[in-house]
Amino acid sequence: MIRVTPLILAVALFMEQMDSTVIATSLPAIAADIGSDPIALKLALTAYFVALAIFIPLSGWMADRFGAKNIFRLAIFIFMLGSLACSFAFSLESFVISRFFQGIGSSMMTPVGRLLLVRSTPRNELVSAMAWLTVPALIAPVTGPLIGGFLTTYLSWHWIFWINIPIGIAGIILAGIFLQVPDERTPRPVDLIGFFIASVAFSGTVFGLSVISLPALPIIYGYLTIAVGVTAGIFYFLHAKRTPYPLLDPKLLRHRYFRSSITGGSFFRVGVGAIPFLLPLMLQLGFGLTPFQSGAITFVSAIGAIVSKFLTEWLYARFGFPRVLGLAAIFGGLLIAAQGMFTATTPVPIMMAVLVGGGVLRSVFFTGSNALGYADVSDEEASQATAIVAVCQQLSVAFGVAVAGGILEVSSRFTGGHLSVLNFQIAFFTVGALSALASVVYLTLPKNAGADVSGHRRYIKE
Repeated sequence: MIRVTPLILAVALFMEQMDSTVIATSLPAIAADIGSDPIALKLALTAYFVALAIFIPLSGWMADRFGAKNIFRLAIFIFMLGSLACSFAFSLESFVISRFFQGIGSSMMTPVGRLLLVRSTPRNELVSAMAWLTVPALIAPVTGPLIGGFLTTYLSWHWIFWINIPIGIAGIILAGIFLQVPDERTPRPVDLIGFFIASVAFSGTVFGLSVISLPALPIIYGYLTIAVGVTAGIFYFLHAKRTPYPLLDPKLLRHRYFRSSITGGSFFRVGVGAIPFLLPLMLQLGFGLTPFQSGAITFVSAIGAIVSKFLTEWLYARFGFPRVLGLAAIFGGLLIAAQGMFTATTPVPIMMAVLVGGGVLRSVFFTGSNALGYADVSDEEASQATAIVAVCQQLSVAFGVAVAGGILEVSSRFTGGHLSVLNFQIAFFTVGALSALASVVYLTLPKNAGADVSGHRRYIKE
């Protein structure tokens, strides 16, 4: 069961992660078919991320109120309906609405799936379980452009949504048969005021960052909505201190390991989130490769994610969370920055070697960081913890894309207004440095941090 449970849950994670990247490759074809402009169609990407930002905070309460397994299966079903609606969209408006509906299902799948994993896995087996869950999640973003390009080129763009139907049906059936998870329910009252404030805070921030990085609207709207989001975030923290049952309880940040996982993971995810945006652009605009050629190169980082599965559990058991996470952040950041050294004459095998190495380190990092976050969180707090983690993940990825897009925009002004390899180098070096900063968070932890979860306890000399 230690392997079956995370692999079933990974079905949802794979769909969510792949869908958020596969559509970017197909935007021109979709726009031509529904009579829209590719730039305007980027609103569909934004609508999806806004739906995630609004409804992820509610996922913990939904799981506690109606049962995590029930909500997980319902979320897959909603995601499937959203996928069907997207495939039959006939205008910009219908496509944006369909993507928003699809995002509602996605907002429940990932955090509730992680909650099911935590509740069904003994803490001393959590690293291994997280490794099985993390690998498909890391494979999906790099396979998305390749799969999207293939389906759109040789079949039609509709298939990028239809492919979710058999995967979703399999996930619902397998979850019903194999997921044996305690149905823990805590019928606490829903914090409707907190839900409204949090929705404004997170959706405003994500929308603003999306507009800045993928300008489908005047960029001033991006800065204004970020300001609204940050202001609402401050109001939410004030509200959470006064209410007995906050939707997302900031008090969970009193747990040092959970706080470190959030902080360090967010820094590292800034660089990782920027890669699917920066690398295909550089390969296509800077080096003149086709979308399929660039997808074939970036795809190899999935191999690194798979290889890491056979290293991760032993690494954390032997050396502990702080050292492995710290070094993975440093070298992972360096390999992100190294992608800025690619040129049009760089041999493809060298590019692939860097990407494979980066895939290994990212998988090792996220497996350990996710597991460490639950080392000092009680089972009663797990539902809120998963929702907080999911929100922070979305914000950090959106921030990473916005930072990368902003750097390209500003630096291109100094190179004649067009993108050159130099612009991409600056962007890669910057986000790589931000990712490496995560090492500071972990290397300052006690050497035995989370030793009971990592299995490192048996290597510690009493």
